[in-house]
Amino acid sequence: MRRFLPTLSTLQAFESAARQLSFTKAADDLGITQSAISRQIKNLEEFLGIQLFERYGSRVVLTDSGKAYAETIHTAIDKLEIASIDIVRGRRAEDALKIGTLPTFGSRWLTRYIDAFSRNFPNEHLEFTRTYNDVDFSNTNMDIAILRGDGSWPAAKSYPLFAEKIAVVSSPGLIAPGTRLDQTGFANYRLLQNASRSSLWLKWLRASDINYRGTLQGPRFDNTGMLINAAIAGYGLAVIPVCLIENELSEGKLHTPFGAPVPSGESYFVVYPERKAHSIAVKRFRDWVLQLAKQVG
Repeated sequence: MRRFLPTLSTLQAFESAARQLSFTKAADDLGITQSAISRQIKNLEEFLGIQLFERYGSRVVLTDSGKAYAETIHTAIDKLEIASIDIVRGRRAEDALKIGTLPTFGSRWLTRYIDAFSRNFPNEHLEFTRTYNDVDFSNTNMDIAILRGDGSWPAAKSYPLFAEKIAVVSSPGLIAPGTRLDQTGFANYRLLQNASRSSLWLKWLRASDINYRGTLQGPRFDNTGMLINAAIAGYGLAVIPVCLIENELSEGKLHTPFGAPVPSGESYFVVYPERKAHSIAVKRFRDWVLQLAKQVG
């Protein structure tokens, strides 16, 4: 028996028009004409025997039936797309180990070493996702994450990787390498600020036991990655976790003219939801990253 189903092209036209509440935008979205969208919607309404849109001149509004239908069709099309992508890549997205990481830490530390994990476990499919320190492990699809904090996350198990150390860094163009400066001399330069971690200058002063009572003002950058690039360009001094700039320090793009790195008071942890405690893939990645942290210090 033939199924009671509209054509996929008709459903795509309806889903796009319902999502954007515009036949014109739906036409641009699907690469067809507005009149083609109108015909598809009309044919769908006749097929179902239900009005899906109210027309007010060039403006369209979903009816109550249209809203309910749109929600269901949107979910169905999403599932069809996922199934199609999965068949092309030969596996389901759910089969991948989902690893959450802080954005800059993931791009500057984890990606330096992750190839070793894939070489050791070539059949393990990995999916990396951005996360933040306040992630709710009782309501996340992540399998495991690397976070910064004090080791306490509700509904999760955590294992320490290493303590974070920070330093005031400069480009060689701003301050020549090997120059010896008094620690309070940093105030003579432009002080770059990290909007995502606004207390780093104060943490460095406290950990370095520097009694400084002046202001700590300067250009603010939205994230640590932007801040690092500004420091490399010689725009000013910045307080940066040294684990994020290992390459720049070893290559001489940045140096630490105001003393050795000091503890920030926070550490990095590998963390995963308690419900994932028996996952072989989770334990495999946990053990690997713990061993890695020991090796690289």
